[in-house]
Amino acid sequence: MRTSGILTLAITTLASASPAFSATLPGKGVVVNAVQSSLPEETFQTELVNRALQALGYDVQPIKEVDYNVAYTAIASGDATYMAVNWDPLQKDMYASAGGDNKFYRQGTYISGAAQGYLIDKKTADKYHIHDISQLKDPNIAKLFDADGDGKADLAGCNPGWVCGSVISTQIEAYGLSNTVVQNQGNYSAIIADTLTRFKAGKPVLYYTWTPYWVSDELKPGKDVVWLTVPHSANPGSQKDLDTTLPNGKNYGFPVNNEHIVANKAWAQANPAAAKLFAVMKLPLADVNAQNLRMHEGQGSSDDIDRHVDGWIASHQATFDGWVKQAAAAAK
Repeated sequence: MRTSGILTLAITTLASASPAFSATLPGKGVVVNAVQSSLPEETFQTELVNRALQALGYDVQPIKEVDYNVAYTAIASGDATYMAVNWDPLQKDMYASAGGDNKFYRQGTYISGAAQGYLIDKKTADKYHIHDISQLKDPNIAKLFDADGDGKADLAGCNPGWVCGSVISTQIEAYGLSNTVVQNQGNYSAIIADTLTRFKAGKPVLYYTWTPYWVSDELKPGKDVVWLTVPHSANPGSQKDLDTTLPNGKNYGFPVNNEHIVANKAWAQANPAAAKLFAVMKLPLADVNAQNLRMHEGQGSSDDIDRHVDGWIASHQATFDGWVKQAAAAAK
């Protein structure tokens, strides 16, 4: 991984300005192995953490892409150091089954207000007065979203192994949609690209998505598409009794999530500077959405993402420096 001139300047400035930065940085000689899912849009927020760790002197290795369940297992065992995309409460059961608070360090909230749910194009919603996913029990409504000719609505769903896929499957059954709706699972990026193509061709679309992600910048809720409510809460596993109703009375089937940085607990205890950094970093959801949209528009290479991280740091230098100072002070 490269360290930008911007980052080098930040380290030099901090080293001369703060007693927290001695000749030996707190992370000197300590290796960091970050993991993330195969979703390339997670790289920006992970790489930003890596840059701050590098500023503390840590030896940061290239990010490894693994399935979420493998990520939790690897972090718990110490084979990986951290990931920046712990969804709470969506991944509550994955977190718990890999050891929970006994194995993981998780303090602070990195990204807050992450929404999820089902959307359809506004043109179809207005024409047929569709506002709740349970209306797709009607075969005639469901056929509007039939992309493959089998008579059922095609719902653009999640990658296999993602928790959202099991939530969607649970809800399809709970809302009586098994005979009229099919969740299409596979590579989400490819599936949602097909959905966007259908939308641009003027065809009805039905899809699951989340924020932060580029989709809601490309297909704007309220203008291009509308969120669908659900008739009642329904979730798998330990969250089967979770009430997903929002304060305004609307229920979109998913609670609002927060994303946390989750690290190996023993490693975090041995590295108080990094632990403090993980606790204090906060990234606006809108910034991730905007960066993800740039990737969707063609700026998705490793060099592009590095440049996006450079730009974010340069535009938020005082914030970035503040994280690093607080983290360095924790090592004293």
